[in-house]
Amino acid sequence: MITTDITAEELKTRLNNGETPIIIDVREDWEYQESNIAGAQNIPLGTLPQRIEDLEDLKEQEVIVHCKSGARSTSAKAFLQQQGFTNVRNLLGGIQGYQA
Repeated sequence: MITTDITAEELKTRLNNGETPIIIDVREDWEYQESNIAGAQNIPLGTLPQRIEDLEDLKEQEVIVHCKSGARSTSAKAFLQQQGFTNVRNLLGGIQGYQA
């Protein structure tokens, strides 16, 4: 299944409307500590394969992945889709776009 990515504007609107989407921040821990999207779970891209079992229950749910600019989260999205996740969306522009 091809899932469309999500814009920063769409995500902000949903969060402002009280929605609590599943957001995974695939940046390194230090990057997450500097700034993050409220409610996002930090799973650095390099640790995603080891943490995949923790995410088993999310395979059928919408999962939004993001990084700094979109490159690492594109890889994370592809990896999760290979693992059977059916509704993974990449935050376009990453946290830079979200904070702009």
